[in-house]
Amino acid sequence: MPTDALSTTPPPFGAGYLQSVLNWQMAVGKAALLAQREQWEMLAAWQRTIGAAQRELVDQWICRFGGGVPLDG
Repeated sequence: MPTDALSTTPPPFGAGYLQSVLNWQMAVGKAALLAQREQWEMLAAWQRTIGAAQRELVDQWICRFGGGVPLDG
């Protein structure tokens, strides 16, 4: 086994390597934030749907047991 293979040191990291790592990190971070934003938007849409269904059920309950038409403007 040659001794110079063990004694060679790897070349130092250059500015190009660091920039490519930072670009990759930014791309992954941006994709993760966009995915999380989509999840929040889906949750908000789901909550709006549930809220509309709840209002409809309350209106039906008021009409049936409250003795009249709900006054919700």
